Amino acid sequence: MTETRLSFKEMCAKFDVTPRTLRYYEYIELLQPDREGRSRFYRPREVARMELIMRGRRCGFALEDIRQWLLIYEDKGDQVQMATFVEMADRQLGELRKQSQQLHDAMEELIRLRDQTANLLE
Repeated sequence: MTETRLSFKEMCAKFDVTPRTLRYYEYIELLQPDREGRSRFYRPREVARMELIMRGRRCGFALEDIRQWLLIYEDKGDQVQMATFVEMADRQLGELRKQSQQLHDAMEELIRLRDQTANLLE
């Protein structure tokens, strides 16, 4: 059974990232593609890691947190990784709630200032 591998260009297209981003993820050891000469190829393991990276970024996790979390699986297995994820998610949810409140407050103030200004125009 042969493994399906994605080229560098296919990987960029699949995840809608720039070549610079993909090279950076490799540089900080989030990804470890196979190399054949100057070409890079991504196995299913790397594609799965990239899916986790992209999901983590959408949730606001720092790349270093994602890197550490992925290393836990390699070093200690999935149970420890899952427990660590729960802790990370709880911390991130707290941060997102705080940001959400700040955004809500900023919107309320902007609405108030907009309404005051609109009233002055009348």
